[in-house]
Amino acid sequence: MVFSEKIVTNLNNSSWIRAMFEEGEKLTKIYGADKVYDFSLGNPFAEPPQEVMDSLQKYVSGKIKGIHRYMNNAGYSEVREKIAKFLQKESGINLNSENVVMTVGAAGGLNVVLKALLNPGEEVIVFAPYFVEYNFYIDNHGGKTVLVPPNTSTFEPDLITLEKLISAKTKALIINTPNNPTGIIYSEAILRSIRDIIVKKEKEYGTSIYVISDQPYAEIVFDSIKMPSILSIFANAIIVNSFSKSLGLAGERIGYVAASSRIKDISLLMNALSFCNRTLGFVNAPGLFQKVVADSLDAKIDIEDYKLKRDFLWENLTRLGFECVKPQGAFYLFPKALIDDDIQFIKRALKYNLLLVPGSGFSCPGYFRMSYCIGMDTIVNSIPAFEKLAKEFD
Repeated sequence: MVFSEKIVTNLNNSSWIRAMFEEGEKLTKIYGADKVYDFSLGNPFAEPPQEVMDSLQKYVSGKIKGIHRYMNNAGYSEVREKIAKFLQKESGINLNSENVVMTVGAAGGLNVVLKALLNPGEEVIVFAPYFVEYNFYIDNHGGKTVLVPPNTSTFEPDLITLEKLISAKTKALIINTPNNPTGIIYSEAILRSIRDIIVKKEKEYGTSIYVISDQPYAEIVFDSIKMPSILSIFANAIIVNSFSKSLGLAGERIGYVAASSRIKDISLLMNALSFCNRTLGFVNAPGLFQKVVADSLDAKIDIEDYKLKRDFLWENLTRLGFECVKPQGAFYLFPKALIDDDIQFIKRALKYNLLLVPGSGFSCPGYFRMSYCIGMDTIVNSIPAFEKLAKEFD
């Protein structure tokens, strides 16, 4: 074979999300945008907050010089300092600019972290359902994904199975809360239980286990629920975040990694992260948007708009007979399909121009994901199509 056999094989297992998004583009050309109900892609619908636009205008005016040049691989020190102090205020853990590396989004950040941590054959535990790209990121750096199956009654982590799966080869555990695809937020009690299991296993095996918190939805939380601080709970905590969702900047690919000052050999880890940022080819995060997000850390998107959409969809789908744990954050619903075969179910949904993502793509067959970061008109107009789909399975 001319090309990488591994990559060609992985193409067959790659993202259902992108596949359905591309299908939606085809259907839109045939039927028109108002007749296609695309719930496939978590692509923020609203424009960024005004603070972002004002900051961007300030920097592109040409009055501030030197912002388009190379900088330290970790990013601008003043930007990293602002993020460190923002996280310190939230967590109570002492942080400074040396604890932060600016990255090309959360995806870039996860690859930087995993490259810095993993030796060949070491294991990374993930909780299903989860973002399928984790598999590829872990494999990129010689690691092995170890899956904790879902507890589908609540979609909270299965702690008994977690304890059984931690081994001497376990190097890290990835937490995603609020979760993609379920919207569930892991409670402080659950997180502290995970911490206790990790501490016990670290003592048993004489190892260090790092908790990587992939948290791009941390600012999208409903019903006055408070997001627990990962940094305050786990000693070996590494936060990977982006501003794709919290500020509606998905296309700008801007995020960061922040590692706890409580990690042993933290200076060595931070140097490794900067080195990996360079050697993976990112070099540094986009300079212009480093400046913009540093000016916008207190800016907020319209959470009430997402909450309105969540409530409308959840109420209508459960009325039609779909089982669904009500999301606490993010902008996804994860209902149970009306037949066991979720892939067949989403193919049936295409007859009504409904673009859904099968739960199999998140290692949770029998369910499907809907992203509701789309226009309210599209959501309202989709309900008759869901009614027709549901009638097929009466």
